[in-house]
Amino acid sequence: MNTVVDVASEDNPAGVSLSERGPAAVRVVAGFGFWLFLLSDIIIFSALFAAYAVLSGETNGGPSPVELFDQRHVLIETSCLLASSFTCGMMMIAMDRRAAALTYFWALVTAALGVLFLRLEVAEFASMVRQGGGPTRSAFLSSFFTLVGTHGAHVTVGIAWLLLMMGQMATLGFRPMVVRRMLCFSLFWHALDIVWIGVFTVVYLGAHA
Repeated sequence: MNTVVDVASEDNPAGVSLSERGPAAVRVVAGFGFWLFLLSDIIIFSALFAAYAVLSGETNGGPSPVELFDQRHVLIETSCLLASSFTCGMMMIAMDRRAAALTYFWALVTAALGVLFLRLEVAEFASMVRQGGGPTRSAFLSSFFTLVGTHGAHVTVGIAWLLLMMGQMATLGFRPMVVRRMLCFSLFWHALDIVWIGVFTVVYLGAHA
C-alpha cells in the first residue's frame, strides 16, 4: 500500500510529503497522475473524432450536416466556452494572489458560462431531433451525438467539480491541497476548450467546407 509520510532530512529540510516508494513530492505525483488522465481522455476523443470523420457522410437518406447545423447558434456556444476559459484563467490568477472574493467571482462566472453552454447545446440537440435528426436516424447522427454529447458530459462534470471546489475553498481556505486540486481543474477545463475547438472546426465548419 502506498502511503505518504512527512520526512525531514538534509535533502528535504522542509519535511515535504514524500511517497514511501520514491522521492517525488505529493504535488508532483498528483500532477503526473492527472496528466495521464488528461492524455487518456484525449485518446478517447481522438477515437470519437476518427469515428465521426469516417461516418459523417453516412446519412442513410436522412438530414445532412448542412441541413441541421445552425452556424450562428454554434458560434454563440463556442464564444461562451472560450470566454469561460478566460475567466478560469482569471480565477487561477486571483487564487495565486490569495484574493478570495475575486476567486469566488471568477469561479461563479466560469460555472455560469459553462451552464449557458450546456443549455445552448441541449437546445441544439432538441432542435435537431424535431427536424428528424435523432441519434438513431443514421450513422452520421450517431457519431455526432456521441462525440458532442461526450464533450457535454465532460463539461457537466467540470461544473460540478468547480462547485465542489468552491465549497472546499469556503471551508478549508487556500491550503496547498485545495490549490493543487484547483490547478488540476483548470487544466481539465482548458483541455475541454481545446477539444471543443476541434469539434467546432471538424464537425461544424467541416460541414460547410
